[in-house]
Amino acid sequence: MKIMVAVKRVVDYAVKIRVKPDKSGVETSNVKMSMNPFCEIALEEALRIKEAGLASEVIAVSMGPNQCLDTLRTGLAMGADRAIHVDAPPTLYPLSVAKLLKALVDVEKPGLLILGKQAIDDDCNQTGQMVAGLLNWPQGTFASKVVLDKEKQVATVEREVDGGLETLCLDLPAVITTDLRLNQPRYATLPNIMKAKSKVIKKVTPQELNVEIKSDLEVVQVTEPPKRKAGVLVSSVDELIDKLRNEAHVI
Repeated sequence: MKIMVAVKRVVDYAVKIRVKPDKSGVETSNVKMSMNPFCEIALEEALRIKEAGLASEVIAVSMGPNQCLDTLRTGLAMGADRAIHVDAPPTLYPLSVAKLLKALVDVEKPGLLILGKQAIDDDCNQTGQMVAGLLNWPQGTFASKVVLDKEKQVATVEREVDGGLETLCLDLPAVITTDLRLNQPRYATLPNIMKAKSKVIKKVTPQELNVEIKSDLEVVQVTEPPKRKAGVLVSSVDELIDKLRNEAHVI
């Protein structure tokens, strides 16, 4: 069984986000970029499934300009067998990504598609659900535990919900999106980083996949959130209670 994992290149989580002066988006020039943390978790889970003997190949997929190759090299260094780069515009919305993933699934025929539950740059949390709908595959979102049964061809997904834990049993092939508690991603070692340079990265275009890239969305303006007021030290519990009673509603 093949496992396909979607990985996204985003502004590194440790970087302070800056909005462009014209408010058209977030500044990405000369900014450290890295793999989306939830995508790292998805790739780690795929690698663990392969290491357990339940999969034969892990394929990393990324979409966007040529800079995505760095993200794919990181995925290969972590242990992915090969990678696919969809050469596409830098701004892709979830439905376009879902359509591209569906087209790649039709070509590669994986038994499992794993994605991070969301990307930290847009927080859309839509792609996994959309591609499951397009493929008509069962889906397990926000997975905190994944167990595969190779003989029965099912995946058991444990997910956190407001009321506690929910367990789903999915017939394969299926789509799974990963939550933070699923695992701790590994670091790429120097030998594996060197080996990754010789691994194959296949390049395709949306046109070759017969997918039209368009969006019904338009970003009107991007602005920074209002700055929070500095905290205030109080000298006593009585003063704290007084402030909570009389000033807590002030933002």
